[in-house]
Amino acid sequence: MFSKELEQSIASLFDQAQDQNLEYLTIEHLLLMLISDYDVRQALETNDVNLNTLRENLEEHVRDNTPVKVDPKKPVQPTLGFQRVLQRAVFHVQSSGKGVVKPINLLVAIFSEKESHSVYLLSKQGIGRLDIVSYISHGKTSTSDEGIESPDEDGQALEEAPTTELEFLINLNELASNSKIDKLIGRSEEIERIVQILARRTKNNPLLVGESGVGKTAIAEGLAHLLNEKEVPEFLQESTLYSLDIGALIAGTKYRGDFEKRLKSVLSFLDNENHPILFIDEIHTIIGAGSASGGSLDVSNLLKPALGKGKLRCIGSTTFQEYRGVFNQNQALSRRFQKIDVMEPSVEDCVQILEGLKGNYESHHNVKYSYESINTAVSLSKRFLNDRFLPDKAIDLIDEAGALLNIGRKNSKQITVNQNHIEKTISKISKIPEQTISSQESTNLQKLESDLKTVIFGQDPAIHSLVNAIKLSRAGLRDDNKTIGSFLFAGPTGVGKTEITNQLANMMGIELVRFDMSEYMERHTVSRLIGAPPGYVGFDQGGLLTEAVVQNPHCVLLLDEIEKAHPDIYNLLLQIMDSGVLTDNNGRKADFRNVIVVMTTNAGADLLEKKSIGFSDQSNESDALLSLKKLFSPEFRNRLDEIIQFNYLPIEVILSIVDKFLTKLQAQL
Repeated sequence: MFSKELEQSIASLFDQAQDQNLEYLTIEHLLLMLISDYDVRQALETNDVNLNTLRENLEEHVRDNTPVKVDPKKPVQPTLGFQRVLQRAVFHVQSSGKGVVKPINLLVAIFSEKESHSVYLLSKQGIGRLDIVSYISHGKTSTSDEGIESPDEDGQALEEAPTTELEFLINLNELASNSKIDKLIGRSEEIERIVQILARRTKNNPLLVGESGVGKTAIAEGLAHLLNEKEVPEFLQESTLYSLDIGALIAGTKYRGDFEKRLKSVLSFLDNENHPILFIDEIHTIIGAGSASGGSLDVSNLLKPALGKGKLRCIGSTTFQEYRGVFNQNQALSRRFQKIDVMEPSVEDCVQILEGLKGNYESHHNVKYSYESINTAVSLSKRFLNDRFLPDKAIDLIDEAGALLNIGRKNSKQITVNQNHIEKTISKISKIPEQTISSQESTNLQKLESDLKTVIFGQDPAIHSLVNAIKLSRAGLRDDNKTIGSFLFAGPTGVGKTEITNQLANMMGIELVRFDMSEYMERHTVSRLIGAPPGYVGFDQGGLLTEAVVQNPHCVLLLDEIEKAHPDIYNLLLQIMDSGVLTDNNGRKADFRNVIVVMTTNAGADLLEKKSIGFSDQSNESDALLSLKKLFSPEFRNRLDEIIQFNYLPIEVILSIVDKFLTKLQAQL
C-alpha cells in the first residue's frame, strides 16, 4: 500500500520518537519527515514556501508541545490526527485507481486536518491544498501519476507540460542558420506566390496543398533560409518563421481552459514579435484539436480572428485528400487562406534537387554519389515506386543506398554509390527481381523469345507476338498509362496457353497471379475482385484482384478461361486495359502499369476441329475468330494488344513434349 521509501521513513520516525522518549507522534512530526522528501520539497518550493522557516517553526512547536513518556518502555502512540492522515491518503490513492501511497499523497491529506498546527503554518506561508493538487495534476513531480484525485475520468495525471511560449514554437530561422534543415532547390514559382500572398493586407495566409512527399514542408523550410540570407523583399527581411507544435500545445492540458490559455499566450507572443510568420504543418489537424467533448472551441476557431484581419501571417500545408475532406469543409477557416497547388516536380527538376541535396547525404554516409546514380534513382523511383511521389521517393532511395554501403563497409575509405547500388536498393524496396530493374534487362529481353521457344513447343507464332509486345513496352514506345501488354490467348485446351504464362513469369523473374474465372460465373461474385460495397459482408477486406496487384505491382496476371466469367467482369477489364488503374471499394487505386495481363479462352476451339471438305487441308482460324467476335464486344477487343491464336499440336511436337517431361521425370528420380 505504502511505497517502500515511505514505509522506511515512517518506521524511522517511530524509532526516533522512541529514542527521544516521546509519548505521541503528531501531524507536525509527520510534516517534518515529509519535507525531507524530494518531491514534497519541490512542490513546496514551487509554491514559494520557505522550507527553513517552516522547519524551524515545526521543530519549535514539537519541542514545546510534545509530552515525554513516564515509562520509557511504553511504545510511542500516533495521535488520531496522524492516523486519519494515513487513512485519508490510502483512500485517495484507492479511489484514483492507484495502488501505492507516496509522501506527496500524505502532504495533500494533511490539509484536511484544518485544526492542526501544520495546516496553520502552511497557510501562513500562503499555500493550500488546491495549490499542491494543481501542481501534481499538471505533472510537475515524479509522483504525478500516483494517488491524487483529479477531474479526469480515469484519475490519471498527465505528463509535464511546457510553461513558455517558445516550447510550443520552433524557430525555423534559427534551425536554418545552424544548418539543421536543408536548403530549397527550385520551386521558384511557389516561393514567388507565397511572398505575393504574404504581402497582402488581409487574408495574407498561403496554404500549400499537394500530395505527400512533393516538398510542401521543404518549401516552408526553404523560406526560412531565404529570410536568413535576406533574399526576400524588404517587407519580409526582418521576419522570423515559427513552426507550431500542435502536440506539445495539447499535451498536459488537463483542466478546462488550460489549452485555450496556452494558445492565447502563443498568439500574444507572436503579436509582440517583429513581423512573425507562423507555419502549421498538416494544418487540417487544427480543426477539432483541443476542443472539449461536444465543444466547438478548437485551435481553428481561436486562430480565425487573427487570420482574417491580417495581424497574423500563417503558412499551412496539407494534402489534397485532407483539404477536400477536412479543411475545406470549414468554409470560415478555408476562406482566410489562399490555396497554392504544389505539384510533383518533373524528372529533370528532381535530378537538380538531388544534386543539390546529395552533399548532406554524402557527409552523413561517408559516400559519394555519381551523376549516373542520381539519374538512375530518379528514373527508377518514378517507374517502380508508383504509390509515392517525387522528390521524396528518390531522396529515400539514395539515402537507403548510402546506408546500405555504409553498414557494409570494411574501412573508412569513401565509397562511390553507382547505378548497380541503386538498382539493388530499389529491388529490395519494391520487391522486384534485380533482373527486371537492371540495365542488363535489354540483354534478357533479346534472349526471351529463344528461351521461351526452348520450353514451349509448337507455338512459335504465339511466342513471337507476345515477346514483340513486351519489347515494345520496355522500349518506351507504349503509352505509360497502359499495362505492359494485354493479350487474349485463344485455342483448344492443353496446347500451352497457361504454360506459356508460367514460363514467361519465371524467365522475367516476376510473380504469376492466377484467377480461375469459373469462380466468377455469378453476377454478385464480380464484386469479390474489387471488394464488396458498403453494408455488405467483406467490405473491410478489400478486393482479391486489387489486393493481389497492390502486393505484387510487377506480375503476370492470368485470367484463366475468361469466357466462363460473368460479362460484367469485362467492364472492369476495360478500365485496366485502357488506363492501367482499378479502384477498389475503399477508393484505393491499384496500379496495373507494370502488369502483363493474359486472358485464356477455349471459345472457337471446336471450330478448329472442323474437318476439311475435299482432299486439301483448310484453315478454320477465321471461323474461330468470328466466334470470339460474337463473345467479346468491340470495345473489349479493341483494347487488347493482340488476340493470339494457339493451334492444335502435330504429332511430332507432342513427341517432343513427351521427351521433355520424361527427361524431367528422370531428373527427379
